Amino acid sequence: MRLAALYSGGKDSTFSIFKAKQAGHDIACLISMRPISDESLLFHYPNAWITDLLANAMQTPISSFRVDKTSKEVEIKALEKAIISAKSLFGIDGILHGTISSKFQNQLFKRICDNNRLEMIAPIWNSQADAYLNEVFSEKFHIIFVSVSAMGLERCWLGKTLDRSSLATLAYLSKKFGFNLLLEGGEAETLVLDCPLFKTKRINIDRARIHWDGQRGIFEILEASLVPKK
Repeated sequence: MRLAALYSGGKDSTFSIFKAKQAGHDIACLISMRPISDESLLFHYPNAWITDLLANAMQTPISSFRVDKTSKEVEIKALEKAIISAKSLFGIDGILHGTISSKFQNQLFKRICDNNRLEMIAPIWNSQADAYLNEVFSEKFHIIFVSVSAMGLERCWLGKTLDRSSLATLAYLSKKFGFNLLLEGGEAETLVLDCPLFKTKRINIDRARIHWDGQRGIFEILEASLVPKK
């Protein structure tokens, strides 16, 4: 099936593309929604511009859409408009998303797809945390944290790599403080710097700075480049 992927650059949207390709689907384009602040209810905010580099690494077209307001209604309308545009430009048959457990998001995407006669593909929906993350690590996804906003996640997590070693600490903190281990509720945001989808190049962070207010923070990437994979 020919699909447009809803894409933030994070682990879940990237891994969903990986699984869809494994299943034989064609990713015709990426859809990147770019909110103006971290108050967005639906979309990934930190470093949204870097999806252009990620699309380049995947050798896949990307359509980017600025979202100027942060109300739920405005964001839903902006998303549907973006999907309609992708259908017109790329002749897609369906939409791919990386939601794992959010019933609200899954139902929203399904409704938009039904309204526009599109199929919905959700390859990591209802994944179990341990099995899912073990598969992500086994496939050699290089993931970093680019925002944190949950109690228990301190400044030191910003820019930190999510791997088997840091997962043990993250799992402990999720139990202690009660946040979702898969971070789907906005407790943190991630960015994929390298994975099997990237053909010959990976992302290199050339310059970044940390914003921390004592409770939450963002790892802001100021400059990044594509460099050859080793």
